[in-house]
Amino acid sequence: MAPGGNRGWLLRLVIAFGFAQGAVSMARPAVSYRALALGADERAIGVIAGVYALLPLFAAVPLGRRTDHGRCAPLLPVGVVLIAGGCALSGVAGSLGTMALWSGVMGLGHLCFVIGAQSLVARQSAPHEQDRNFGHFTIGASLGQLIGPIAAGALIGGPDMAGSSALALVVAGAGAAVAFTSLWRIEHPGAAGSGKERGARVPVVSILRARGVPAGILISLSVLSATDILTAYLPVVGEHRGISPAVVGVLLSLRAAATIACRLVLTPLLRLLGRTPLLTATCLLAALLCAGVALPVPVWALAPMLVVLGFCLGVGQPLSMTTVVQAAPDEARSTALALRLTGNRLGQVAAPAAAGLIAGVAGVAAPFVMLGGLLLLSSGIALRSPSTGAGDRGAGHRRGAVGQDGPDRAGDTRPPCREAKG
Repeated sequence: MAPGGNRGWLLRLVIAFGFAQGAVSMARPAVSYRALALGADERAIGVIAGVYALLPLFAAVPLGRRTDHGRCAPLLPVGVVLIAGGCALSGVAGSLGTMALWSGVMGLGHLCFVIGAQSLVARQSAPHEQDRNFGHFTIGASLGQLIGPIAAGALIGGPDMAGSSALALVVAGAGAAVAFTSLWRIEHPGAAGSGKERGARVPVVSILRARGVPAGILISLSVLSATDILTAYLPVVGEHRGISPAVVGVLLSLRAAATIACRLVLTPLLRLLGRTPLLTATCLLAALLCAGVALPVPVWALAPMLVVLGFCLGVGQPLSMTTVVQAAPDEARSTALALRLTGNRLGQVAAPAAAGLIAGVAGVAAPFVMLGGLLLLSSGIALRSPSTGAGDRGAGHRRGAVGQDGPDRAGDTRPPCREAKG
């Protein structure tokens, strides 16, 4: 089946991603609360949050290589198994070290699922559909981020914080397993050409030199780091400010709901503003709002701040996916997406560790000031990066192009935006 055909596979992928991401979004704050109940301090919370990204850091590129020359779909059930196991086993772990280990397994499962799913979207979408399909795909993540924290907040609380957080983690594992029900026949027959059909492996250095790939990686790293630290550290901020876990869950879910709203209107926003102005403006506003979270604002002010922040953060992930896919060579799209995910995991290792150190020295609100600086840097990167793809204003007649500078890259004589083989 040609790219751009029946999109029933995309709906099933969104549903599966919603359950998988919901489990992870439920487990992340539950891990923080369980660790606090077991005696962890702010530094230990940062280490555990960083271990979540450590195993995926080394696995991303090999998995991307394998997916470039094979099928995407097998990674999806493997990811679900690892997510479900990591969640449930974190709930029964009796020490901080064991919790960190199972948190890493959960992160590896999430990586497997995301590499397989993103590669599937890139491979089975026509070029002019990529912005839209990546936006719809990430709605699954936002749905999970909406439901997961609410479910965690509803289960966690009372005098037995360790027991209630353990229950939340076991429930999260069961929720992840439900994703299996949407994974049947999700890849088009013949979608994965052989390695010979796709040519020799493209060196990683060549992929990273493709114009647009580094910018997409850095913007994605910043946006995901902001989302990740917000999820991990808002419970800690809530503990210090006397905000209950249930209210913290609602606040995190408001942020996720705003991200869903953003992605539902992403296509008209791109037509109105163009990719570069949209990325620049949303990263800048997100930087100001992240820094604002560090202020001792009341809950009634924190809620609208997180709503606007969620809307702004919703732009970066899908557009960075399209930017990287369209800038990379056709035979290395999955590897380019894996490099983007490697950047994400680098941020998820470094940012929580830095946040833990900063929180230990300057207080639990200080990491949000750090995030503001990171997003401010991303705003500058977005402003300086080349415009790419269908999202550029005035480029409607060129939907799916690699970008204004795409065909002029040194040594690049291929026509803009060839469809993936297979």
